[in-house]
Amino acid sequence: MSAKALRSAQTLRTITLTVLALIAFAGNSVLCRLALKSDAIDPTSFTLLRILSGAAFLAALVFVTQRTSEAIKKPPISSGNWPSAIALFTYAAGFSFAYITMDTGAGALVLFGFVQLTMILISLYKGTRLSLGEWSGGFMAFAGLAYMLAPGADAPSLMSFTLMAAAGVAWGVYTLRGKGSSAPLADTCGNFIRASVAAVGLSAIMLMLPDSDIHLNADGALLALASGILASGAGYAIWYTVLPKLDVSRAAVIQLSVPVIAALGGVIFSGEPITQTFMIASILVLGGILLVIISRNR
Repeated sequence: MSAKALRSAQTLRTITLTVLALIAFAGNSVLCRLALKSDAIDPTSFTLLRILSGAAFLAALVFVTQRTSEAIKKPPISSGNWPSAIALFTYAAGFSFAYITMDTGAGALVLFGFVQLTMILISLYKGTRLSLGEWSGGFMAFAGLAYMLAPGADAPSLMSFTLMAAAGVAWGVYTLRGKGSSAPLADTCGNFIRASVAAVGLSAIMLMLPDSDIHLNADGALLALASGILASGAGYAIWYTVLPKLDVSRAAVIQLSVPVIAALGGVIFSGEPITQTFMIASILVLGGILLVIISRNR
């Protein structure tokens, strides 16, 4: 194979893996909303099955990769750390409870918006000076998120918005804590295993409540497992494989497509409409984040 053909094949592989990772990220929103909207499972059980199955898949993947490489073999639990695991669990739990009533696209937009805003604010707290373009983009994104709460028939409830915002903040913290990891797959696996302990604890607490509504059927369990194994475990593994081949600005820009993909998934699989509020909020949030990325790159 010629050098040109080899480069073309590598580029095609990178593009294919990137698209699969983005679909997986959006798929989490679609699967969770589909399961909870149909009342096939409760949010506590969805969170538990998602984290447990994701941990099992990642542990198997780490075992296989260590077995076929010269890497030092060590148990997955020795990787990762508890603060990151708590952030991961907070994200997963808030995500699930928010999607009881929130539409797929709106939830993904709020999640993604607060992830980016959290990372910007933490960078600001650490002393990073923002340019006028970055300030403008941040305010624009925040205005878009605030606009979603404007009174109207398609406005999400304050509770679901708050839960998804908390999930976004937690995922932003988790992302920053994992930045620069020398073994992202192993660390993610270790964090999933630790988060499983918190998920089991939440399930135990919910079961002890007198008005507990823990329930699931086969469809709900399959959707939760698909979210944990395919959309979370496999999705993160694919993303960490392709991420070194993308520069930071390009990786940030392409993630802007996730809420859009999630919204389309909500239309196709859940019959959810794309409302005017969502469209305007998307333009403000995604446009603001894009402005931040462009300004920072300059």
